Amino acid sequence: MTEEEQVVGLVPKCKLVCQGAEGRVFETRYFKRRAILKQRFDKMYRHPILNKKLTRQRLGMEVKGMMKARKLGIRTPTVLLVDTETNSIIMDRVEGITVKDWLRKGKYTEEELGRVLSAIGTQVAAMHDGSLVHGDLTTSNIIVREPSLELTFIDFGLSFNTVAQNGPEDKGVDLYVMERAFLNAHADKPGLFDKALEAYSQKTNQWKSTFNRYSEVRMRGRKRSMVG
Repeated sequence: MTEEEQVVGLVPKCKLVCQGAEGRVFETRYFKRRAILKQRFDKMYRHPILNKKLTRQRLGMEVKGMMKARKLGIRTPTVLLVDTETNSIIMDRVEGITVKDWLRKGKYTEEELGRVLSAIGTQVAAMHDGSLVHGDLTTSNIIVREPSLELTFIDFGLSFNTVAQNGPEDKGVDLYVMERAFLNAHADKPGLFDKALEAYSQKTNQWKSTFNRYSEVRMRGRKRSMVG
């Protein structure tokens, strides 16, 4: 039985939404609830035993990341089922659009833009103060719901708990990833990341150490870009 046949057996009515290098996402229903099924691909170049172990670890990291974020007051999808046989997670479908699409549509006031960017910075600060690093802070991984402008963070597959001695470095890298995501996806709208970072600086309890390391990470990134 193929992985696709297994997924269809898990929840019979699935509609493929998108597919990438790491996996695919389906719309479905789970006990009459609108849901999303996210399945990770097997890596065929890996030994099967190693592949299964690493894939289970990634699934576990994603679920633990979402659960910890919720405990820290950050909205995430509710996990309904984890199936390690099909490398799948079923979770509540989040209503709204990605912040990436919301920004590109441009149908917002300056006040609404400020609220969204401030909320991003505030919630990332809450994650970091709780020792949670997202690992992939792009505007595609944050959902905004209109008209309330509530944010939901998704895709915690690269998230992890940082330890004290590595905290500033891990958080600095997380911020740098977010900065690059804003610059790459929204080059026509300068200053967006700066507004989110300002809110972050006002809310975090560890601003000095994190900012210092973020600045170092940023400098390393620039040097690599210059070298090519």
